[in-house]
Amino acid sequence: MNFSSWQIIKEDFEQFLKFERGLSINSIDAYLNDVSKFQIYCEDNGLVLNQVVRKDIQNFLLWLQEFNISPFTQSRLISGLKTFFSFLMIEHELDKNPTELLQAPRLSRKLPCVLSIHEIDQLIAAIDLSSPEGERNKTIIEVLYGCGLRVSELVNLKISNLFLDVEFIKVEGKGNKERLIPIGQQAIKHLRRYLDSVRTQIKIKNGNEDIVFLNRRGSALSRVMIFLIIKELAQKIGLQKTISPHTFRHSFASHLVEGGADLRAVQDMLGHESITTTEIYTHIDRDYLHAVITQYHPRS
Repeated sequence: MNFSSWQIIKEDFEQFLKFERGLSINSIDAYLNDVSKFQIYCEDNGLVLNQVVRKDIQNFLLWLQEFNISPFTQSRLISGLKTFFSFLMIEHELDKNPTELLQAPRLSRKLPCVLSIHEIDQLIAAIDLSSPEGERNKTIIEVLYGCGLRVSELVNLKISNLFLDVEFIKVEGKGNKERLIPIGQQAIKHLRRYLDSVRTQIKIKNGNEDIVFLNRRGSALSRVMIFLIIKELAQKIGLQKTISPHTFRHSFASHLVEGGADLRAVQDMLGHESITTTEIYTHIDRDYLHAVITQYHPRS
């Protein structure tokens, strides 16, 4: 194997991530971007992949610190390089993995921003229902919050995956993994109204016949469009928090945990591989309780 041919190796790595690991396009792009950074460092320092040792990786990370990268980015880079060198050992018979004993920096967990139920009600109430887009946007918020979807899952939601009679929807999450999510009566009511009264009036473009949420030109909505809809609503009600489509997912999980939902059930609904990821919402709950005590307890 010619370990100096970066282009061929990166193309092979891309195929490995896509077909062997089943990663999404965004995840694959992130991995390839990390490898490209390492490629620049190796070429600038005359390093060949099969001769790289752990000290070279450590020097690469020190080099990156000159660009003021965060511990989170550094941790992600290390994870990406570990995957890359594991791939080289499996597919290209690399003798030794220089990242084997490499440790990522310990990260403090940043608690996500969540909305109160009152704030969600305010955002929904601010939607102008006098236009077809308003009815669509209200349905979008109801489904985002009611099912805890990622924005990519929302824009790719298919009519054929709506099982509203039994109150479930099927979504395709990270790594093309499908999961069933319960959907409440409120979201069902608005979905049916949108599908029957609004979507039927749109001239649908070829290839979008099964997509639930469409723009006025009959194409699937982009993720950016969902962000803009939410940003405009936040400005309309004077919301001081910086929110995104993902904020509704965080709020969905946080409100379930606060209400006493089983953490494993929340994990399944969110599509988290690890329960550790879901446990962050227990911290939100504890922070909320601490804030209540601080504000109202006479000895606080």
